[in-house]
Amino acid sequence: MTEQTSTPETPRRIVVAGGGPAAHRFADAMHARGLDGWHVTVLTEEAHLPYDRVALSKALTDSTVDLTLGAAAMWDHGSLNLRTGERVVRIDAGTKTVQTAAGHSYAYDELVVATGSDAARLPLPGAEHVHVYRTLEDVWAINKAIAGLTEKLGRRINAVTIGGGLLGLESAAGTEQLGANPVVINGAPWLMNTQLDEGAGQALGRLIEAKGFEVHGGVFPSEILADDDGQVTGVLMADGRIIAADIVIVAIGVRPRDELFRAAEGEEQVFSLGPRGGVVINDYCATEVPGIWAIGEVANFEGMCLGLVAPANTMAEIVADRLHGGDATFPGFDTATKLKLSGVDVASFGDAFARTEHALEIVYADPARGVYQKIVTTDDAKTLLGGIFVGDASPYMSLRPLLGRELPAEPGAFLSAAGGGEAPETELPDDATLCSCNNVTAGSIRDAINGCGTCEGSAPVQELGELKGCTRAGTQCGSCVPMLKKLLETELTKSGVEVSKALCEHIELSRQELFDAIRVLELTSFEEIMAKYGTGAGCDICKPTIANILASQNSAYVLDAGRGTLQDTNDRALANMQKDGTYSVVPRIAGGEITPRKLGVIAAVAEKYNLYTKITGGQRIDMFGARLEQLPEIWKELVDAGFESGQAYGKSLRTVKSCVGSTWCRFGVQDSVAMAIKLELRYRGLRSPHKLKMGVSGCARECAEARGKDVGVIATADGWNLYVGGNGGATPAHAQLLAKDLDDETLIRYIDRYFMYYIRTADRLQRTARWQEELDGGIKHVEDVVVKDTLGIAEDLEAAMAKHVDTYVDEWADTLKDPERLRRFRSFVNAPDQKDDSITFVPDERGQMRPATPEEKEAARQPVLLGSSIAVRPGSPAPIGNEA
Repeated sequence: MTEQTSTPETPRRIVVAGGGPAAHRFADAMHARGLDGWHVTVLTEEAHLPYDRVALSKALTDSTVDLTLGAAAMWDHGSLNLRTGERVVRIDAGTKTVQTAAGHSYAYDELVVATGSDAARLPLPGAEHVHVYRTLEDVWAINKAIAGLTEKLGRRINAVTIGGGLLGLESAAGTEQLGANPVVINGAPWLMNTQLDEGAGQALGRLIEAKGFEVHGGVFPSEILADDDGQVTGVLMADGRIIAADIVIVAIGVRPRDELFRAAEGEEQVFSLGPRGGVVINDYCATEVPGIWAIGEVANFEGMCLGLVAPANTMAEIVADRLHGGDATFPGFDTATKLKLSGVDVASFGDAFARTEHALEIVYADPARGVYQKIVTTDDAKTLLGGIFVGDASPYMSLRPLLGRELPAEPGAFLSAAGGGEAPETELPDDATLCSCNNVTAGSIRDAINGCGTCEGSAPVQELGELKGCTRAGTQCGSCVPMLKKLLETELTKSGVEVSKALCEHIELSRQELFDAIRVLELTSFEEIMAKYGTGAGCDICKPTIANILASQNSAYVLDAGRGTLQDTNDRALANMQKDGTYSVVPRIAGGEITPRKLGVIAAVAEKYNLYTKITGGQRIDMFGARLEQLPEIWKELVDAGFESGQAYGKSLRTVKSCVGSTWCRFGVQDSVAMAIKLELRYRGLRSPHKLKMGVSGCARECAEARGKDVGVIATADGWNLYVGGNGGATPAHAQLLAKDLDDETLIRYIDRYFMYYIRTADRLQRTARWQEELDGGIKHVEDVVVKDTLGIAEDLEAAMAKHVDTYVDEWADTLKDPERLRRFRSFVNAPDQKDDSITFVPDERGQMRPATPEEKEAARQPVLLGSSIAVRPGSPAPIGNEA
């Protein structure tokens, strides 16, 4: 540890070589700890204030965006000196000085080297014609070149990006937003092979190909082709193919800028360098030479240099702490990655490749749909070691802080795409890292919220923006913001403080206020809504919420007008995805009543396509095992026979269960079947915050179990009793009585009001039971609004329901009419007629088929994920399936 001898009268001089994010974070950390006795000089070769390289893709598509890190006013401090245009070219450890390319010399007492890295370049013929993706000047040049070529050639140009990692895909996505045809060349067999395993990489490839990207994997370029004027014309591949190109961008990674640590010819090598470059540091970021430190991408720790923001920030904080007399040490690299690429979620963290001995992999994969989720645990399936998510990364937020800890539920419960639903509620321990970019623990965030000295003045923090500024959590990659918001609301509620209803940092309105605004202004697209009520590009909170609101209000085809990318996996396929990557087909059977002829149609379809059949708990017939490309064929036969979609895949009305009622039963006092059919046909297709179920019982014996449903109707001698807010699932709740002895017309009117009030005011994925519990006044409030109309909105609620009833169309019938919509139902985007042969079935002991187990598919320990499959290593729990 460096001796602390500085005083305000004789400040110790710190020189920082480099002006990137790591250098900024170090200066900020010194500033936060106090600069009395210190003077910090930051030398950067660029002309800009330190800026956020993580957000370079924003500057690629918008050259006016400001990426400056922190507040520029920080550099006005008398003990902080930022000098731009000064590139350090030499360290003289003997005289403790550095020299710059401009000919200046700076003396230091402590030297912090944060020179970062350079873009790796390809030693190919024609490489002088390519662009690289590393600095602001680089992305501005790409932006200008694409605009100029588009105008010059008068067409959509071909922008080839060489590199299929994080930088390469960000570059390709940026070129697509600029109006070019994005082409990705990747030497590895699958994309992001450093962060993703083969199954995840395949899923990602399918997703971005479906968005119009052209991907060439498993082959390397050998030459950049250009005409006599130097204009790029193509890329010659090692296999002889030529890929047309008008501009080529190389983004194959970075190499540490460690030239300051390399001895000149004839001099002795003083510093140790890693085998792939970078100066070797110890666990408190010091080099072998006293007084010289290294942080960020130039620093080699335990044989690795990584271009990630989290470890760079941690290193900067450690050096600042050591200089102030602390004893912080570097814990190693956090390689967690989360990004959204053209609307595609990707996340990877921890031991994602299961390299730990006896590690268990619980995998859900449907590469044909671009969905892949994997959780890695210890062999007892209890301790979380890592994970990978593609297509649906919603579990990442809950799981990332639990790395190295015991999971609060079975691993399969976190596989949302496999039917696990929302991740189980988790109370994060104080020492759990919530924000990995800035190494902020849940305890630090709780301290800030409760006013325990984290922030100046020790005042409690009650706003998300203030909390981010105080703790730095959520200020860089932003992936932890949903968890941060949730923790803030939980702690404020515990303290009796009224919680802000802002949907997220991008939208100040609550979900209910946003719903009303969209309804009144008749907005129909995510872009319209964000332009009017939001800022930025949205996040994991507001995007799915807006998708839910649009689906609830708009009876138009749910996947049209850009809404498809906002919907859940099952909605995108209009079917429930099963554990082996196949789908279930559930036609509507209103009230459980079906004619023998229609029973025959179902039997014929099930036999023709070899589907497993089962009567569901909601009195329907579920047919399992349909391949993606078979769905339109199956539904054509069903629609032609008079069936329609049962919407078992949607956050919508599922079923209305009924007993046989007074028509046949000697105890029945009302015709429960007729009422169930009337209700199901009225509310079919009604999109809501969560799935809805109903039940109608013909007498008090309650054979339809109506009080376990969101809306339950029980017959009396004088009419119907109406119960609301019943739920099954992990936390069951009995429905509560809302009104008694209603006639048919009044019953339906009250249900109309109840459903529409719930849809307008509940949060996304909030069941009716939890919604009622959280309403101020509970069931009494519901009665006031629905029965007594104390808010004066009953007529409006009824009109909204009438609009839904009048505009309802069956989604599958609509799909079958449109060839463009049918294009979604292909297992392989680039080979529409090819079938997914990796899906296999075996006969069960009851005479039906079932999915083959991983063992039966000869994938004993390492799952084979070349098609749609789910695999669990031996001894691990089975993933959660679908609820009826």
